[in-house]
Amino acid sequence: MRIGQYTLSSNVLLAPMAGITDRPFRILCRRFGAGLAVSEMVSSHSLLWGSVKTLRRADHTGEPFPRSVQIVGSDPEQMAAAARYNVDQGADIIDINMGCPAKKICGVLAGSALLKDESKIAQILTSVVKAVDVPVTLKIRTGWDTKSRNGVSVAKIAEECGIQALVVHGRTRACAYSGSVEYETIRAIKATVSMPVIANGDIQTPEQAKEVLSYTSADGVMIGRAARGRPWLFQQIHHFLKMGEHLPDPEGRLEIFLEHLTSLYDFYGIRTGALIARKHLAWYAKGLPGAAAYRAEVNRLDTFEQQVAITQEYFSQKF
Repeated sequence: MRIGQYTLSSNVLLAPMAGITDRPFRILCRRFGAGLAVSEMVSSHSLLWGSVKTLRRADHTGEPFPRSVQIVGSDPEQMAAAARYNVDQGADIIDINMGCPAKKICGVLAGSALLKDESKIAQILTSVVKAVDVPVTLKIRTGWDTKSRNGVSVAKIAEECGIQALVVHGRTRACAYSGSVEYETIRAIKATVSMPVIANGDIQTPEQAKEVLSYTSADGVMIGRAARGRPWLFQQIHHFLKMGEHLPDPEGRLEIFLEHLTSLYDFYGIRTGALIARKHLAWYAKGLPGAAAYRAEVNRLDTFEQQVAITQEYFSQKF
């Protein structure tokens, strides 16, 4: 699959997730087969660009190409400025967020709230595309609510404005992350536009990925929550789509976990590194015997050495 001048190694992509898809996790998922790993969203408000959080999100040291950064906002000029800023910081692709359902984002008429205003959508997309000389992509939902699914018309606007690829989460904003995903709108969008369309929403297994691609004719799939604790899922889905057979979980998972733990401390420092590591370690243990006790213990620990020791002890067991 191509996005602009870039040919991706896989059509299985990592979704941007606030507080999750930081640089250490993006690098890990790319190593395990993700064709692209989109960053956590970066605000278009210039007053935030100097914050520690934004500076971390704009740090792409060691990431493989192409590097995609998602921006969010509602003002066309601010969004254009944010796009230029992130390209200057090393972004190879700019992704525009018009899919986030969070109240604090929709409350400032950004994210999926923009789906209610197609003229504003066109203004923002045109402004950003003209501002940078890298591919610009867009992520949307199928509409604001089930009575106003306008994904097809938004897709047409996006293509006319020069968007190079479109990710569609198969829920409306009103649905948030609950209820069943509907792929009919994604199928209709793919039948309408010629740019690459990526299907997103509750894809958790290789079989689901194949079914979604078959039904929608989408060019790729984007994996979000299912990748937490399973960064190798991208490799497994890609292999299944190509070969029709399953890859087992990788050997040496303890070493993977410890490598991830080390990278989190290196990236965030001791205090924040410990907090971020807790949730990733809990996801790695999900579904295993004794996971609840391990998680409770991990959440009490706040040093690298302590977390390493208990993780080595727990994952050295034969489950």
